[in-house]
Amino acid sequence: MKDSDFSPKNETLPEDDYSFGNVKNMTREQLSVLCEKLRNAILGSVSRNGGHLASNLGVVELTVALHRVFDFPEDKIIFDVGHQSYVHKLLSGREKGFAALRNLGGVSGFQLRSESGYDFFGGGHSGTSVSAALGFAEAEKLDGGRRYAIAVVGDGSFTNGMIYEAMNNASKDGLRLIIVINDNDMSISKNVGGMSRYFGRLRTSVGYYRFKRNFKSRVSNLRFVGKPIAAVSKGVKNAIKTVVFKENFFENLGIDYIGPVDGHDIARLEAVFREARLLESPVVVHVCTKKGKGYKPAENNPAAYHSVSEFDIKAGIVRLESNEIGETFSERFGRTLTKLAEDDKDIVAITAAMCEGTGLDKFKRRFPERFFDVGIAEEHAATFAAGLAASGKKPVLAVYSSFLQRAYDQIIHDISAQSLHVVLAVDRAGFVPGDGITHQGIFDCAFLMQVPGMTIYTPETLDDAEKMIIEAVSLQGPVAVRYPRGGECKYPRESFKEKRDFRYAEYGSGKRVTFITYGRTVKCVYDASQLLKNRLCVRLVCLKKVKPLDYTALYEVCRDSSLIVFCEEQIKSGGVSEKVISELAAMGLRLPRMETIAVNESFPPHASLEDMYKIYCLDGRSLANNVESITRC
Repeated sequence: MKDSDFSPKNETLPEDDYSFGNVKNMTREQLSVLCEKLRNAILGSVSRNGGHLASNLGVVELTVALHRVFDFPEDKIIFDVGHQSYVHKLLSGREKGFAALRNLGGVSGFQLRSESGYDFFGGGHSGTSVSAALGFAEAEKLDGGRRYAIAVVGDGSFTNGMIYEAMNNASKDGLRLIIVINDNDMSISKNVGGMSRYFGRLRTSVGYYRFKRNFKSRVSNLRFVGKPIAAVSKGVKNAIKTVVFKENFFENLGIDYIGPVDGHDIARLEAVFREARLLESPVVVHVCTKKGKGYKPAENNPAAYHSVSEFDIKAGIVRLESNEIGETFSERFGRTLTKLAEDDKDIVAITAAMCEGTGLDKFKRRFPERFFDVGIAEEHAATFAAGLAASGKKPVLAVYSSFLQRAYDQIIHDISAQSLHVVLAVDRAGFVPGDGITHQGIFDCAFLMQVPGMTIYTPETLDDAEKMIIEAVSLQGPVAVRYPRGGECKYPRESFKEKRDFRYAEYGSGKRVTFITYGRTVKCVYDASQLLKNRLCVRLVCLKKVKPLDYTALYEVCRDSSLIVFCEEQIKSGGVSEKVISELAAMGLRLPRMETIAVNESFPPHASLEDMYKIYCLDGRSLANNVESITRC
């Protein structure tokens, strides 16, 4: 297929072209056309809405083969992470919502149980699929059923320790569990570590596995002597493994192995999956695919096309310079840390498979010996950082807010309890547009504020971020600098007055109302203040740090207000507002009426940033309306 074949021809495809009911009955020629249409649909929707492109283009034939061999929804399929489930969504009748992919009202970019009966288990973070599939398989066994649970796992996810915990418990006869390794030799950042090298060696061992399958099949068909020969052959098999390939990790765990298999050959994939079904025991099927398959720009640069914003299909992704689109917080963080490391040889940087996403690519190029990509292993990353800190180094761990949740025990047990100086650069804090419930950075303030000795910075501008990163590196004990995806918001800041832990400004005259907020939400509050200033005196307090916080100074600024409104792009329970209110109350101070506008007992959906602000009444107009309603009572 030529690159020029790809264009967003239709926002939806005719249902009978690729409906679940028809895919099993298609001829080989029809399947070829189907795969082309699926790629066109994915490319068209992602180019308009953004999303995960390269991984989905790579699993087209694999997903089609799974739908032809297995019987969904009776059988269960779980995609690890879930961002490569676009083909599955199309094949399970969601083509109408696919045109609005990742937008409010459209299909999610990940598996979502509330969206469809074909999304059997929600996902968004790496390493969960095998554990979940094992749960489905065990439940099926307990019920006496004969259905299969299939986990589709990218080879990059095998850097996550939870995978091994699950496989360690999966070695049981009669358990209908199939683990499909989608081996495209490419994670978000280039795969690292021993498992990446191991898969590289497995790809060269085709001869042994072909021999094993053929030998087992032929011996089993021999009358009378088949079983004795099969028993003796175990020793022969081990001898052959020693010659051809020293060990097979999966078989040593008691899990059968089939592969590697060409992930773009539907006929071969179908044959292998049928063979896997016949085993009726846990089996790994090793499938080799090409990330970005069928779209040359994505094939040539799969990392750049892993997760994309909208783009022109013919031109591909055009990378703009920072000064054209505005510098991002991630870029400023990376640039600042690299500059600091020039003068301080003890600074080291750690990421969990997110080098480019967290802005550490420049640091990696400048100080490769002081840069550590540990793979998708946030728990290990945190304790590894603690070990470096205990050895006198100054580790800075850059991690997305929603992924940092996985390392909470390590932050408490290994970092805080030992008062170790580890800097957490918490990227993607707050709302993350498009990615849905699993990627929202709405919990970091609440869970980090509970950690003894933790300092938490909340920069609102790029210059704030730079100063706070410099200060964070110079402190002692655990420190977090949290900032949103993208760059700073633009609005007039000249009227702000500076305090140590916050800045504040005042607009209008009349009855005084004070907003207390931090981070990107300051711009929303500024917009509200401009709508309210003709009838109220609006004081805007922007917290630069939420822990520790000078509560006395904060009280002095807002004590004369008739109303204090806290605005947080975070979960309300255990958040900054609850902490401030409880501390002020404990000081025995006379407090005005207080309200909190934040995320309350829910998960933000996949939607644009603007839509999420409106949903949670954090946009300027909603904030102004709420204050007007309260002050008129």
